[in-house]
Amino acid sequence: MSGRPPRPARAWLLYLAVGLGIEVVYYLVPASSGGVVARVVLYCLVSASASVAVFVGVWRNEPRPPLPWILLGLSQVVYASADAYFYVAHYLLGDLDYPSVADPLYLAHYPLVVAGLLLLIRQRRPGRDLPGVLDAAVLAVVAAMLSWLYVIGPQARMDSPILAKLASLGYPVMDLALLSVALPLVLGEGSRPRSFFLLTANLVGIMTADTIYVLQQLAGTYHAGNFLDAIWLTANLALGTAALDPTMSRVGEKAPPRVSRLGPVRIAVTFAAVLVAPATLVVQYVTDSLQDVLVVAVACAVLFLLTILRMVGLVAAQRKLAITDGLTGLYTRRFFEAQLPIELARARRANGSAAVLIIDVDRFKSINDRYGHPAGDRVLIEIAARLSRTVRSGEVLARYGGEEFALVVPNISEETLPIVAERLRAQVAAGPIAITQQTAVPVTVSVGTASYPVHGDTPGELVSMADRALYAAKASGRDRIVVTGLLSANGAPGPDVDRMLVDYLCEVADQVDGWLSSYEHSRAIGRWSTVLAERMGLDTTAVRCSEMAGRLHDVGKIVIPESVLRKPGTLAEDEWRLVRSHPDFGFRLARMLPGYDGVARVIRQHHERFDGQGYPEGLSGNEIRVEARLLGVCDAWAAMRSDRPYQPARTEDEARVEIRDGRGTQFDPDVADLFLDLHHKGLVGELQLIVPTADGLVLPPISHPRPR
Repeated sequence: MSGRPPRPARAWLLYLAVGLGIEVVYYLVPASSGGVVARVVLYCLVSASASVAVFVGVWRNEPRPPLPWILLGLSQVVYASADAYFYVAHYLLGDLDYPSVADPLYLAHYPLVVAGLLLLIRQRRPGRDLPGVLDAAVLAVVAAMLSWLYVIGPQARMDSPILAKLASLGYPVMDLALLSVALPLVLGEGSRPRSFFLLTANLVGIMTADTIYVLQQLAGTYHAGNFLDAIWLTANLALGTAALDPTMSRVGEKAPPRVSRLGPVRIAVTFAAVLVAPATLVVQYVTDSLQDVLVVAVACAVLFLLTILRMVGLVAAQRKLAITDGLTGLYTRRFFEAQLPIELARARRANGSAAVLIIDVDRFKSINDRYGHPAGDRVLIEIAARLSRTVRSGEVLARYGGEEFALVVPNISEETLPIVAERLRAQVAAGPIAITQQTAVPVTVSVGTASYPVHGDTPGELVSMADRALYAAKASGRDRIVVTGLLSANGAPGPDVDRMLVDYLCEVADQVDGWLSSYEHSRAIGRWSTVLAERMGLDTTAVRCSEMAGRLHDVGKIVIPESVLRKPGTLAEDEWRLVRSHPDFGFRLARMLPGYDGVARVIRQHHERFDGQGYPEGLSGNEIRVEARLLGVCDAWAAMRSDRPYQPARTEDEARVEIRDGRGTQFDPDVADLFLDLHHKGLVGELQLIVPTADGLVLPPISHPRPR
């Protein structure tokens, strides 16, 4: 437990307000007689306070690692020492010599700032950020050219003492060095909390004031206490405020791997910067003041080369963007599905083998629900990084779905396959994953595998077998792998595994029902669909299909955030689109079960309408399987007769009116009439209470009919 006292609320804001107040007082105090001492004290107080604020911020906010901010704090100590010497000498001692002892101190603070910024850049973007570097280089070249033409060059050609010339050259050169590292920091990837913008304001203020200072020294117009002091003081306050701000610890957060995009603002800025050099030549030619033509020409050539490199990088980035997941930096599912047939064809030609491994994060939804989706994203990023560390050259690792990953491994034996799968599982479970600076959560994965030619000959067969193995791993307790050891001799899961998968999906369906109501849903629909199918004279296969489709019809909702399913108000368009996808998710889950293709298709069609206005395919009439038409009526009745977050339960009379009014539009008329007839006879329509058990399942008691 930390021994630090509680952090004062808005300490950074208080510091900034007090500092700006002192700055105003500084300009109100007359620079004569007794006011001189007060001005020196006030100026040095602000400058020194910034260094103190940085170290207090490091202590309070605990950035990891702290070294970049420590270097910035040390740089401010040197800078404050230079201020103290300069203003005491200038105001109190009347020493107006240039350069003075203060100038080496001012120049000495730059290397510390540059070192601190370089560490921050490395911390925020451990990998290469070539687009950011190229864009920064364009701006740096333009700044260097202009600095040479209007600051450095004129000073170099002046007939002045060597020390004065060195000092005057030192400031623009150091500012260029500072600009060269500040630009990649500002243009590169990484989080941009409030502290980041305050730090940027500090850098911009220092470089701007230094440049104007040198120009005024050249013109002989500089005097202490002019408007430059306001810029320097405000820049110092920005640094101190940035360190005190609680968001300071997030400035160094690692940026997620993603493909850089060239936005319109960056295009406009880069384009304008590239035109500065040729525009300068045109202006000099028109005004008949050509000078340093060689410098401008070299700048033009370098800018042209940088532009070509940037365009080449942009083309490569767009290619990569098409096959790269934006969050994790892994390949996309589309690329995986394109690469798998290639690997299988290669294995066939060489009489070799290939394997598919599907990796799913265990109980990922609970992480999103408890800590929020940003925390879930950080978990996925870290899992992707851990999985990547186990992948060898030639293997394809992709983000297959929301929290699913897929791996293609060429030339792998049956004996090696469980070793590879276990390595993936163990790598993820090796330690908890940090989701905040104070919180880390243990995360595990389940892995299912299938290999060519043992378990399938086509990409679809291999993925289907790997999916079934994955759900067997889920059903048998999670945090485990299912490989050939749980498969029968012919490569198909045995009856025990099949039963385990069915039970697992039924368990998932019960869990979804428990989110939405205190009354059963899927179990009831399975019963009612069976009764309707039997009364309609359907064969045994169709009756069984109706029962299981009713039992599992909502299983696809398990992938939809609980906050969306339980939202009491109107769903946003993206939320509604997500809810409408649950028949497809359920279809995919059900078809993993052997012999459940028909059940899966019924699940996919259970929100189709008789008039063709349903989803996901807009089927109508007899295009919809009869089992799905039965399920649609039963589902609507169960939904109307139980309290939902978005609507209260309707009475039996109201529900009967809705079913009757939906004949020929939402419902098959024959099915609607049959349901209402059977309900009148007391054979369908009763719901039972569901109760949570210790292991999180929901089960109805033996008999608890709902009052009419």
